[in-house]
Amino acid sequence: MRKLVIIPTYNEIQNISAMIDKVMSISEPFDLLIIDDGSPDGTAEVVKKRATEFPERIFMIERSGKLGLGTAYLTGFKWALEHGYDYVFEMDCDFSHNPDDLVRLYQAAEQGADLVIGSRYVKGVNVVNWPMSRLLMSYFASKYVRTVIGMKVNDATAGFVCYSRQLLESIDFDAIKMKGYGFQIEMKYTAWRLGFKIEEVSIIFTERQEGVSKMSGGIFREAFWGVLGLRFRSFNKKAEHKVK
Repeated sequence: MRKLVIIPTYNEIQNISAMIDKVMSISEPFDLLIIDDGSPDGTAEVVKKRATEFPERIFMIERSGKLGLGTAYLTGFKWALEHGYDYVFEMDCDFSHNPDDLVRLYQAAEQGADLVIGSRYVKGVNVVNWPMSRLLMSYFASKYVRTVIGMKVNDATAGFVCYSRQLLESIDFDAIKMKGYGFQIEMKYTAWRLGFKIEEVSIIFTERQEGVSKMSGGIFREAFWGVLGLRFRSFNKKAEHKVK
């Protein structure tokens, strides 16, 4: 089974080389696709140099500017499908997600899950070094999603995810509207609405040690209003179905 890890980057020069070393060293082979949004700190140049060491396993797409997390992943999904990958993973570059857990997500997918979520909240709260304000915002964001749209996922905003090829081929990427971290919610919601099997695997999330977080209030505002939009869309679909 061919497995691809997609990592969007913007100014991750402090982390990218160590992340490449780690992913390449995992006993279970994972290929790596870096999608860099014009990092001015030289992230792309580091990736190009390191890719010469693993020319059949490390790939990069360079984009001209910060176009959003969601568009980066959608670009990566299309590339993965075109290049014949069976499983596609999302992961951050800052080591907040432990690359060793890729194997655990893959094993859950191999056992039949179409969407595997590296979950911070499926077994209590497993977050290290976050301020309480951010932890509460993240935790209750997932509670909010469960309440508003009824999706039984404990960590709806999780960015450590594995998708099966079958699931990605079933999603209309042009219909995915949210671009920031709301994108993570919309992708899970879409998988759930399509009836695919979802499983959460407990992980420990650790706040980055190097570089600067990309999180902002605007990201959470998009997710808040975007969830209401998802609920509104589901009401419209039910109404259309009744009319038919």
